[in-house]
Amino acid sequence: MVQRCLQGRVEVDGAVVGSIGRGLVVFVGAGKDDTDQDLTYLADKIVNLRIFEDEQGKMNRSALDVGGAVLAVSQFTLYGDCRKGRRPSFGGAMPPAPARARYLQFVKMLRDRGLEVATGQFQADMRVIVDNDGPVTILLDSTRQF
Repeated sequence: MVQRCLQGRVEVDGAVVGSIGRGLVVFVGAGKDDTDQDLTYLADKIVNLRIFEDEQGKMNRSALDVGGAVLAVSQFTLYGDCRKGRRPSFGGAMPPAPARARYLQFVKMLRDRGLEVATGQFQADMRVIVDNDGPVTILLDSTRQF
């Protein structure tokens, strides 16, 4: 999930562990079947996602175009399945150890594509503060790319 923001930050135990100004807050969930191809698709999509306004007020610029940054926050709860009962099932989420590796690989891919990236803290109880701009919130799912 991607949110355009004026600023964003992550706190753990009252301390700021990551913050950005204008840019994108990206909540990253790793699915148990995710591959390198999924990461590449999402990294390319986020880097080039044109959701910032141009001079005519049209969403026509990317985070790279406007000098924006990314705050990447790991969030396994994106895989919460609420179709049965009242408590979400997280069976579709990748287990923590490989999910951490995928998350770090994803952050590196964003940096390698020219974005400044701040992060949250994997598996921590985080407070995420997002000054959502618009609001603009976009759901990206690599399994729905075709």
